[in-house]
Amino acid sequence: MRPRRASPEGEAASLRKDSETSFDPSEGPPFRRVLVANRGEIALRIIRACHELGAEAIAIYSDADASAAHVRAADAAVRLGPAPAAESYLRGDAIIDAARRLGAEAIHPGYGFLAERAAFARAVEDAGLIFVGPTSASIAALGDKLAARRLARAAGVPVVPGTLEPAEVDRADAVEAILADADEIGFPLFVKASSGGGGRGMRRVTTREELPAALAAGSAEALAAFGDGAVYLEREVRPARHVEVQLLGDSAGTIVAVGERDCSIQRRHQKLVEESPAPGLSDSERRELHDFAVRVARAAELRNAATAEFLLDEDRRFWFLEVNTRIQVEHGVTELTSGIDLVREQLLIAAGRPLSNATLDAAERAARPGRHAIEVRLSAEDPARSFAPVAGRVGRWSMPGGPGVRVDTAIEAGDRIPPDYDSLIAKVLVVDVDRAAAIGRLARVLDEVEVTGIQTTLPFHRFVVAHPGFRAAALSTDWVAEHWDREVAADRGAALDIAARVAMAVAAGGVASGTSGRASGAATGAGPGTGPLDRGERRNGSSGWLRAAREEDVDRWPAG
Repeated sequence: MRPRRASPEGEAASLRKDSETSFDPSEGPPFRRVLVANRGEIALRIIRACHELGAEAIAIYSDADASAAHVRAADAAVRLGPAPAAESYLRGDAIIDAARRLGAEAIHPGYGFLAERAAFARAVEDAGLIFVGPTSASIAALGDKLAARRLARAAGVPVVPGTLEPAEVDRADAVEAILADADEIGFPLFVKASSGGGGRGMRRVTTREELPAALAAGSAEALAAFGDGAVYLEREVRPARHVEVQLLGDSAGTIVAVGERDCSIQRRHQKLVEESPAPGLSDSERRELHDFAVRVARAAELRNAATAEFLLDEDRRFWFLEVNTRIQVEHGVTELTSGIDLVREQLLIAAGRPLSNATLDAAERAARPGRHAIEVRLSAEDPARSFAPVAGRVGRWSMPGGPGVRVDTAIEAGDRIPPDYDSLIAKVLVVDVDRAAAIGRLARVLDEVEVTGIQTTLPFHRFVVAHPGFRAAALSTDWVAEHWDREVAADRGAALDIAARVAMAVAAGGVASGTSGRASGAATGAGPGTGPLDRGERRNGSSGWLRAAREEDVDRWPAG
């Protein structure tokens, strides 16, 4: 394994003065060697944190990632198997075996894959290794959403109205009792899976008659996805904003909130844009929200990093949803506003170090943040086609720079985006003195992004940052449906209308086929990448028909 350079002399003092770290080189690295049980940008993020602390990092990879950036950055790498996650990144036994064989003292799971599986955390602990995250007991207590709801209610935290025990979907004689619970909760409501997340096992129900089928379907999907078919009922809170609180806790029992994030812009319960602090909250509302989150964390004896998620309704009431017992995809926006390196803190806490003064200071000022950060998730998806994932090879890849800009990615020009994993390819973040300045910076940054060869969500993000509703912080979990989806539908309708008019003109001999002007790509129905605007100009992976759908409005869409 290649040696790592020691931290430069005086670096710790400088960082400590700026309240950005708890690492003191005189104490030595928290671990000698850490295995990073993940891939992509989060694996690279953790590897870099290990190296900054003076620890060696071991990567794992599938055949699809043999030459990936996180593999090249690590001090050693272990092949797990073929591309499918079930044969590679989800092989907990093989991961633990690799950690023991190569002398790792700790395993950092990142997010996704095995990060919130209590059984894996317990196996790591039983193997005599350190799991960099909450304990297996905390994960078990909070990973089951029903258990978390009961825990929160016992701690005096408002919980979204619903059931606290699993619905007995396999008992015919229990149907009437379930229907009675639903009547009391009120419609519309959700059937939700007790385990897992990402919207799997979830069904929206508007009437009593729909409920039995929704219960059966939701339970079956939950069983297939998580190995647990338990489901429960929860009232739909709508309109609402999705707001979450970043928590840190140490082994001494000190637990703090270091800020909150608004994650309301999402589709199919997957976040697309995140920002910190949540816009429009008063200092007192922030303190109340942070207090609710800390109460739940204390009840579960949280250690390390976790996030408590809430809904904010139109009456400005907070409702507890769940706790994610891991580092979040969007942790970077909290790092930019709080000045804390959360991954570094995770490693130090896992090694038994107490919460740093920097973390305690950040918690004290969390209700009155002095900066604003925004993150967009750039994904290999087609936002004009319901964000359908796409695979392919990246051509040109140029990411933005400048003051207050951060890009977390493991992608390079020429990389192939495999169909086997999450479609996230980069997180583009900005920070500035306030929200208005951050939005202005984000608009500039998104104009600088260049990606060719694959479809990306860049057109959607440009649409968001230019939208007056977003700029006015008029946010809700319905934002995408109310604004983007309607815009796409309107453009699709316009494209079809143009196609009909061009077809009629061609039939009448008035227009030569294939020369319908700036809208020909949309008019012929050829799809992205075929119209005259796309040939040689498809630099940012946007949909050709979206750019060319309206003859009179074609320049409304930014290039790319």
